[in-house]
Formats: sequence, C-alpha cells, structure tokens
Amino acid sequence: MSGTPARTDAEAATDVVCLGESMVTFLPSQPGRLADVPSFGRGIGGAESNVACALAAAGHRTAWVSRVGADGFGDHLVGAISAYGVDTSAVRRDPDRPTGIYFRTATDRGTDVHEVAYYRAGSAASAMSPSNVPHEALFAGRVLHLSGITAALSAGCLELLRELTAPRAGRPLVSFDVNHRPGLWRGADASPGVLLDLARGADLVFVGEDEAEEAWGVKGADAIREALPEPAVVVVKRGADGATVFSGRGEAPRGGERPATDTAAPDTVTDVPALHVDVVAPVGAGDAFAAGFLSATLRGLPVRDRARHGHLMAAAVLTVPGDLTAPPARDRADRLAALDDTDWGRLRLGPGWTGDDTEVHTR
Repeated sequence: MSGTPARTDAEAATDVVCLGESMVTFLPSQPGRLADVPSFGRGIGGAESNVACALAAAGHRTAWVSRVGADGFGDHLVGAISAYGVDTSAVRRDPDRPTGIYFRTATDRGTDVHEVAYYRAGSAASAMSPSNVPHEALFAGRVLHLSGITAALSAGCLELLRELTAPRAGRPLVSFDVNHRPGLWRGADASPGVLLDLARGADLVFVGEDEAEEAWGVKGADAIREALPEPAVVVVKRGADGATVFSGRGEAPRGGERPATDTAAPDTVTDVPALHVDVVAPVGAGDAFAAGFLSATLRGLPVRDRARHGHLMAAAVLTVPGDLTAPPARDRADRLAALDDTDWGRLRLGPGWTGDDTEVHTR
C-alpha cells in the first residue's frame, strides 16, 4: 500500500485519523437480561470512532475512515459521527454488506455483569483491505489511531493493519490500542503473536494488564514493556490501580521514516493512579482514556498529565450510560490534571461532574 507521504505537523489539516468499524448500538430502556428488556434506545459505538468523536469534542481536528452499508444504519452512523465534528468524507458505502449493530444490557452494579450481543459478521467494515481503503486519507493527519479489533474482523482487515504498522517513509505517528477481543478471533488467525506483532510496529501503544496476560501470557507492566521494546511509548492500563507509562526510548516520529528505537536505553516510568469514580456503565472507558492521552500528547503536555487527562476523559464516559459524552472543558481538565498528588487522590467524580464544579468531590 504505497502512497502519499504524511504531511508535517505544520502542514497537516487533521490532528488524528481513526480507522475502524463503528456500529449502531442499542441501549436498554431498563436494567435486566436481554431477554427481558422491552425496548432499546439507539446510539453509536466503535472503539476508533469513539476516539475520533471524543477528540473532536475536545477541540481537535479528527477524521474517521471506514466502510458502512448503503442502509439506514449506515446513514445514522455517518450523520451521528459527523455531528461531533469528525470528518467522515473518507467513509465508503458498501452496496452488498450491512452496517454492523449490537445490543447490550445495563451493568448490574452488584456484580459488574452485562450482556452484549453483536451482529457484525459479514459487515461492510469487515470487507476493508489495502485495496479499498483510501491511503491518502489515512496518512493525512499527525496521528493514525488503530486498534486490534480491526485486525480480527477479516483477513483483509488484518492485511491492512499489518501494512499500516510496518515501517515506511512518511507515515504519521501510529497509535495502537491492543483491544483484545477473544470472541472476534474465533475461526480466524487467533495466534497471540498477531496482536503482539502489530503493537511492536506502532509508536504509541495502549494495552491493559489483563488483556496482555490473556493474549500473550505476559504478567505485569514491566513484563509487558519487555515484550514491546520497540514503541517509543507504552501505556499499561491497570484498571482501578491506574496506568503505568513507559517512555524515553526515543522520540515518537511526526512524519518521515520511523527512527530506530534504542531498546537498551533506560525507560522513564510514570505511574499515575486512577480516579475514584461512581460508575454508571463501563463501556467506552478505554477509548476515552486513549482520547484523553492523545489529546494531551498533541498539546505537548508532560507524561503524567497525559495519563491524567486519559483518566479524566475516561471518568466522563464512566459516569454516563453510553459510549460517548461531552468531555470536561479543557481549562477545567487542565486544572484538575495539575493538582498535587494528594488532591488528585482525593477526587471523586460522579454523574454530571463534567458540567458542574459542584459535582467534583474530595474524599
């Protein structure tokens, strides 16, 4: 997949380009099993489009690249994502394949259990490949954000991800969220090495401790970094314990050939505790964290503040029922991210906190 070299930061019209499947999401009208929920409200969901929408809502220039069906659900997706301010001009319509959809239940607060039913097999997005995705659109921004979900959709999608994470002149900074979804890999190339190889080709990697252990048998943040020596930055998400960021093995590129990473160089290791959040629904928090971290990265903030902005963006989504919500205003998020460690640890965020200072409590 050869094409136009990426533009420099000063020339790029887009901050972040996100590639991946988005689906129409059906949210329950009341708690209970899928079998018992009488009706659902319609929303949108998709890891990469979630990141694009969250970044656009935070004031960044973003684009979403994908394929949708030539159907009403595809119309809804493109319209809803565009309404966030995301450029959807590179989204292609597939006349033969449908737009994916899924249903989910509300989370049981006592057990943290929820059901999700996907109807995405044979979707328009699963037909993406190097031959039908516009590479000039993918390389148009400062950052190209990808996830392991796309690689699991089909052989063509995996081929596309392999090409985008391969070293090449002119590529933008490649951000990769591992997003291991075991159910998607059934009947596909389920080798643990697939996601590991893709992650090793990226410049910035987001990965959860739990998914690294499940996918690769690697336990703990230090072992994850040893398994991923090449990326300039590795963000290990540790759930309620926060995040550990490994950086310092060379600057992530902003265009041009990816420089060789000095894997022997000492890392800077930054541990950032998570916030105390009154969770309404857990879906979408990982995407929001990635968006917050990328937003702060684009602004050149210190590593600690990048992770804190990730936690704040995640807290905004955790306190609403859906995958997306308005993030806190930038100046307010900056004030919270700048708190000293003691005051940061005292924060407790509940529903409505992004729109009203009185909803931010200290423990």
